Amino acid sequence: MYYLLLFLAWQTEITVNQNLLDLIWRSSLIAKLVLITLLGFSILSWGIIITKYLAFSRAEKQTNNFLALFRRSARLADVHASCQTYRESPLAGVFLAGYQEIDKQMQKMPENPNSIKSINAIGRALQRACISETTRLERGVGWLASTASASPFIGLFGTVVGIIIAFEGLSLSTQASIQAVAPGIAEALIATAAGIAAAVPAAMAYNHFLNKIKVLTSEMDDFSLEFLNLIERNFS
Repeated sequence: MYYLLLFLAWQTEITVNQNLLDLIWRSSLIAKLVLITLLGFSILSWGIIITKYLAFSRAEKQTNNFLALFRRSARLADVHASCQTYRESPLAGVFLAGYQEIDKQMQKMPENPNSIKSINAIGRALQRACISETTRLERGVGWLASTASASPFIGLFGTVVGIIIAFEGLSLSTQASIQAVAPGIAEALIATAAGIAAAVPAAMAYNHFLNKIKVLTSEMDDFSLEFLNLIERNFS
């Protein structure tokens, strides 16, 4: 009995899918363009979602490892030598900016190599690096916000077109019946569903990645302060 129910469900699913594909194939040109546009939005969004998910996973893991290395290392040169290993971490980029500024200042003061000229200049270098790393983390995320906000309206446009076709079919029919309006209504519902299907994953992923960016940005700010304190204690 269980296998019979599974077989019937499978057959029903095949029939529904065939009817749906047949309906899409027989839909109007505008409805097809709407569905193709939403499909493009969805494919690009899912590509960004997968790419950014993997990138944020690597960034979080390498950030924890880099921070542990920074705190246990006795020399900044040792941390600098390991930055390439943790290049996915935004903290590595912030550290490199600060380290390069320190190196420039020390080269200009060869008579006193263990002192720096301006702690404020190092702070500004760290701040610029934080902005640059934040911009890198945000790359591509804006498309998810655009997809989440635009897809429902594109689907709504297809919905309106489908309703217009439904009323046109009703006006051409000799009698009011569900068969006269069914194709147009079906197009409208498919466009609405496609718009929602493209928008919901993009909106959820955007909010998720935005929270990740806020956490990493906060960690960069904390690291900058910790780095400045270390420099002030050892080089001033």
